[in-house]
Amino acid sequence: MVGDFNDWQPGVHTLTPRKDGHRAVTVVLPSASAHSFRYLAAGDYWFNDENAEAQDGANSRVHT
Repeated sequence: MVGDFNDWQPGVHTLTPRKDGHRAVTVVLPSASAHSFRYLAAGDYWFNDENAEAQDGANSRVHT
């Protein structure tokens, strides 16, 4: 997971497998803020979170 909260640096917040077959990561963000993010998969494949509360151009967007 990459976004403005980690300066768009791959590998800082990696998704880890869960028992239910999904992957997850916890990122602590300041309250009353908005952040853009995307997922980066193998092969340099970028994609958005279709369940994100908003989209910001090519990025997913979350508000805390």
